Amino acid sequence: MTSGPSPAILAPMARRLQLADYRSYAALDCAIEAPLVALTGENGAGKTNILEALSLFSAGRGLRGAELSDCARRQGSGGFAVSIELIADGVVTQLGHGLEPASGEQSAARRFRIDRAPVASARAFADHLRPLWLTPAMDGLFAGPAGDRRRFLDRLALSLDAEHGARAAKLERALRNRNRLLAEETADARWLDAAEREIAALGVAVAAARGETVLRLRALIARERDDSSPFPWAQVSIEGELERMIAEEPALQVEDRYRARLAAARRRDAAAGRTLEGPQASDLSVRHGPKDEAARACSTGEQKALLAGLVLAHARLVAATTGRAPLLLLDEVAAHFDPLRREALYAELERIGGQVWMTGADPEVFASLGGRAQLLRVFPGRIERTM
Repeated sequence: MTSGPSPAILAPMARRLQLADYRSYAALDCAIEAPLVALTGENGAGKTNILEALSLFSAGRGLRGAELSDCARRQGSGGFAVSIELIADGVVTQLGHGLEPASGEQSAARRFRIDRAPVASARAFADHLRPLWLTPAMDGLFAGPAGDRRRFLDRLALSLDAEHGARAAKLERALRNRNRLLAEETADARWLDAAEREIAALGVAVAAARGETVLRLRALIARERDDSSPFPWAQVSIEGELERMIAEEPALQVEDRYRARLAAARRRDAAAGRTLEGPQASDLSVRHGPKDEAARACSTGEQKALLAGLVLAHARLVAATTGRAPLLLLDEVAAHFDPLRREALYAELERIGGQVWMTGADPEVFASLGGRAQLLRVFPGRIERTM
């Protein structure tokens, strides 16, 4: 096992983080000097706020899924700004995102910048940085509702295909539009035809992206599987009729069949109040590979280790596919593992090679990292270096 990334893989590193009016931080300017960053401090000090600010350099609402207005400091202007100075292969790039507060008739608006020049959306950041995360809120992923697993899968797909999030959002809007039309007893069939054409095209594209992500992840896991690893390998697949059709037939043929099925199911879907068939009803199936057991049936400790292994495998896939190691954000993860798994985790993080930001209330969790990590102590509104 190697101790770092392949020479062909870039390892972007944030060497400076600045916050203004973000959550608990009125102002923060923090220099970063290591690929492993450990944030310690009492609960509520603001550790997760830092990870969240970094997660928003990807499309969507970040690792908390919060409304952007909730990220603005309560005593502030109503907006916020986050900036990082990123270095990769000697090239320095400044990335920035924020919320511009409402003013007069102008509503609050999210802004994005690369080297201080405006860009249209967070998708532009994918050429420089791809954040991935693992948080305590994800602990119930395998036993929770299918919608949580679909959103998890969409995050995996988005890190490989920066346009996937936009397609998934358009599909949600198209489905809501069809549901609204079905609720109208006098809805024009031509409007329904148009809505179903859009849903069929978007649905096949979303399902295909999810399917491609799973196929790539399965192939990587098969190449690297190790039954003795503290992080068990996962068997992953998608359960859904549309995904099954895509695996067996050309996409255009599937699109036509799906559109016809939507038209035939109008009465049924109107009675249900929603569209019952499509990628919005699919599920991500995960099994504990070495035990060949459904993840939801595993113990809590096994589920945590399986999820960590899955996220780490995905991080390796992102690096291999994009040529850039991802930015990994691990919130209170190491504290839940015994010393053996904890050391295995740190070794795997160094193997992936990208920058990693970790949080933990107890500094002893990171003691074995020694000089390999930059340890920062978080207090309400400020950060101090401890090593």
